[in-house]
Amino acid sequence: MRALLRWLFRRDGHPLRRLESAYRSAKRRPLMPSQVRLRRFTPVGFGRRGIDPDEVTEFLDQVAADLARAYAELAGVREQNARIKDALRRWQSHQVSTAYELARR
Repeated sequence: MRALLRWLFRRDGHPLRRLESAYRSAKRRPLMPSQVRLRRFTPVGFGRRGIDPDEVTEFLDQVAADLARAYAELAGVREQNARIKDALRRWQSHQVSTAYELARR
C-alpha cells in the first residue's frame, strides 16, 4: 500500500504526470551529477538490515529516465549537426563554383 501511495504522490505532494514516457512530478527537475553522488538512502529499521528498496527503485527510475532523455537529446543534436554540416558543404561547393566562374571571366 505504501508503494502505491508513493507511486501516486511524490514527497512534495504533487501528483505525478506523464512526461516523455516517464512519470514525474510537475516540479521535478533533471538530476544533477552532484545529487546522484551525494544521495543517501534511509536505512530500514526494526529487524531488517540495509536500505529501503522502494526508495532505491524510485531513485534508479529517476536516473534511468534522465539518462534516456539525455541520450535522446544527444541523438537529436547529432542529427542536427549532420544536417548543418551537409548544408555547409553544399554552400561551400556552390561558393567555390561561383568563384571559379567569376575568375574565368
